[in-house]
Amino acid sequence: MSTLFKQVLTHFKFGDVVILLLLVGLSFAPLLYFNATTTVEADEDLVAYVSIDGEVVDSFVLSEDTPHQEVTYYPNEGQYNIIEVSGTKIRVKEDNSPDQVAVKTSWISRAGQTSICLPHRLIIEIKGAHTEQTEDVFAY
Repeated sequence: MSTLFKQVLTHFKFGDVVILLLLVGLSFAPLLYFNATTTVEADEDLVAYVSIDGEVVDSFVLSEDTPHQEVTYYPNEGQYNIIEVSGTKIRVKEDNSPDQVAVKTSWISRAGQTSICLPHRLIIEIKGAHTEQTEDVFAY
């Protein structure tokens, strides 16, 4: 063993290793929680909720039978968002926000995914059809 490695090992105690392993294990807790809470039955349709300023203004069922459509929203004067729905996916096709974050997010199609345009306060969130629509976490 190299002397540097031996010097590092002398600074660690058993309790340090236990705490380190515990913290690494806890770092995966959010992944497990969100994975468990966003499960959707295989035959369940998904619903995309479009909200502006924390208020749901529209919803789209995302299924193979959903026709292709584009809807334009005007959150405030001088602001616009063009939402495109195509079958089982949805996206912000175009908007006039400075950073274009929601446009760059592109298509979303799984439960739990979101597309957010913060300057316009527009959020697209996908949930299961039988999931209860609750107060939006991102409400301002």
